[in-house]
Amino acid sequence: MHKHISIEIGIDEDDTVTLVHAVLDLRGDHFTATGRARRNPIDSNVPLIGEELALARALGSLEDQIIDAAYERIDGLATISL
Repeated sequence: MHKHISIEIGIDEDDTVTLVHAVLDLRGDHFTATGRARRNPIDSNVPLIGEELALARALGSLEDQIIDAAYERIDGLATISL
């Protein structure tokens, strides 16, 4: 069986800050995360670096949330089985 899950990613940035907003709907569970990257004013302005860092941070947060939700579901099943 093949399933397809989409993550909606939005990027907002200015000269020094990049924000990535990620939204994932997984079988009725809704997860949202924001990643932030800030450019040091003395660094070169390379927007891709900020986007990569902010995206990685947002996806890392989604990962943590999904794992926590799975463990909560496992704990709930273990309680029912007792």
